[in-house]
This record gives sequence, structure tokens and C-alpha cells, in this order.
Amino acid sequence: MTFDEILAQVIELLQRQGRVSYRALKLRFSLDEDYIEGLKDELIYARHVALDEDGRVLVWTANVDATPAAAPPSSQAVSQPATQRYQTTHDTAPPVSRAPSEAERRQLTVMFCDLVDSTPLASQLDPEDLRDVVRAYQDTCATVIQRFDGHIAQYLGDGLLVYFGYPVAHEDDAQRAVRTGLAILAAMQQLNTRLVRERRVRLAVRLGIHTGLVVVGEMGGGDRQE
Repeated sequence: MTFDEILAQVIELLQRQGRVSYRALKLRFSLDEDYIEGLKDELIYARHVALDEDGRVLVWTANVDATPAAAPPSSQAVSQPATQRYQTTHDTAPPVSRAPSEAERRQLTVMFCDLVDSTPLASQLDPEDLRDVVRAYQDTCATVIQRFDGHIAQYLGDGLLVYFGYPVAHEDDAQRAVRTGLAILAAMQQLNTRLVRERRVRLAVRLGIHTGLVVVGEMGGGDRQE
């Protein structure tokens, strides 16, 4: 199977099960480590539909009505049975007209986290090394954010925009955001121990948190909505 065909099946599997371990993906699809890294790049960073949990589990975070049809089509002839089943399911399904979702008022706490002096860092490292460093930082933050039930709304370069109070609300969302920020700072110290040893770089982050009343609803059009 091509990478795109495996990606489509992994998306379908994640939608059905919600979470799957990397070891299970390796065994199910006979994947090597490079394939696993490619799937993580596509699902976590390119499409923002999944999160990494402790470097062992892939967790589906997109809306439950998201479909694997978003996977790019393979450039090769469609001849694999799994791909044929995947296409047949979506070709024969009747079109569904989605009514625009209603906006709702929410008390929302927003946290923004980004790297300090990322521009000098980019000039200091090889692009591939920089990518690995930024990925390690993003994975570290995502693990902490997930622990406190925060929602990563966007990855903005080396920044993360995080919601507490949407889509799931808690009575202590503001406190959760503060505890998340403190935990990220602690986790970055551990990450820096490894980065200094392996790449001779040390990272620092900025964190901003604000709570207020918002109206949550779909904005934008086409393939991108906020």
C-alpha cells in the first residue's frame, strides 16, 4: 500500500476507536519507524486531528463527524482492496447537507505559548534539526495540555493556541490553564536536559493566559473554518 492509502486507513481506525498505540499500528500495517513518524507529522502537525500521548499512543481529537475523505488521493492507480472499500463507502453514501452550527456564549480561558528567541534558534540549527527540536517542544506541551483537558485550537509556527472551557467546560478552567502553564515550564526543564546533551540548545517559552466571555461558532469558509 502507498503512504496515502495507509494514512486513510489509520484515520478511519482512529475515528472508530478514538486512540491507538504506535506498536499496534506497526503490527497491523507492518510499518517501520519512518512510516510512524510520517503519520504523526501528517495527523498531528499538518492536519491537527490527533495528539501524541507519552510517545506511545495516537489520540483522535477532531470532531466526530470528520471523515477520512480529507486524505489526499494516491497518485497511483487505485487497486488495493482496502482503498476500494474506502472509496466505495464514500461514493455510495448520499450527500449530507450540514446545517450551520449555532454559536454559543462561553466563558473561555485562552492560553498562548511560544518559544523565546526562535529566530536566532532557526539560524543556529540545520532546518531538519530545528524541525526535530520544535516537534519535541510541541509534543512536550501537548502532553501537558492533554493532562489538564485543554484543547489545542491551533499550532501557529512555534506557538500553541489552547482553549480551556471549549469544547468541554469545567468549573475550574482558569485554574486548569494556570496549572498547565506551570507544568509546561517544569516539563521544559526536563526537555532541556535532553536537548542540551543531544543538540547543545536550550529552549525557553512565553505563556499568556486570559479569561473572558466569548461567542463560539464557525468562522471562515471553504476547507478552513475556525
